Parts: sequence; structure tokens; C-alpha cells
Amino acid sequence: QVQLVESGGGLVQAGGSLRLSCAASGSIVELNVMGWYRQSPGKQRELVATITGGSVTNYADSVKGRFTISRENAKNTVYLQMNSLKPEDTGVYYCNADVRDKYLVRYRDLWGQGTLVTVSS
Repeated sequence: QVQLVESGGGLVQAGGSLRLSCAASGSIVELNVMGWYRQSPGKQRELVATITGGSVTNYADSVKGRFTISRENAKNTVYLQMNSLKPEDTGVYYCNADVRDKYLVRYRDLWGQGTLVTVSS
């Protein structure tokens, strides 16, 4: 069974940093685009950043220059380094991936369970 497991969330003061990790597990033969999304209180889930298999990155305007997405293909893991955090970055952060398993079943929109990030002012 293919799944995504996030870690690294927590409580941090404004201006601080956190690093989120998301590991894909299972019999994975292909790991394509991976990304991070967040859902803040009272808001819809939104894109934070994505990274392709070739490490081409894309960021939401609100996090450009503060967040960095990266991946370690040997570990099937994507990271989100978050610096200069603001209270408005508070929310549940979800990992997303486009994955193919050893049976060649493609999971185009696989989600993790989410990890809570709280930024206090």
C-alpha cells in the first residue's frame, strides 16, 4: 500500500523556522510531482509549493523567498524548509504526490494525513 507520511509540524514563534518532511512508502517505482498544500482556519486548501521529478520548483507568491521545497529521490522524500514564518502561515500542511507502484497503478493525487503548523505572534 502506497502512502505519504508527514512530520515536522509544531508551534513556533513568528520569525522562526520549521522543516517539514514527507516520506512516500510502499512499493513505489515512480515518484513524479510532489508538493505541499496547506489549509488555514476558515480557508480552502491552497498550494504552497511543488517540485517535479527533475527538481523544477513552483511556489505560491505568499511564500516565495521564505520557503524552500526540495526532494531526496533515494529516500522518496520531499521537504519544506520554512523560514521567517508569519502567523498567517498557520494551518495544516498536506503532502501530495503523483506516484506509480510496482503493479503500475498510478496514484495521481495521493495525500498525506497532514501536519499542523502553528505560528504565534
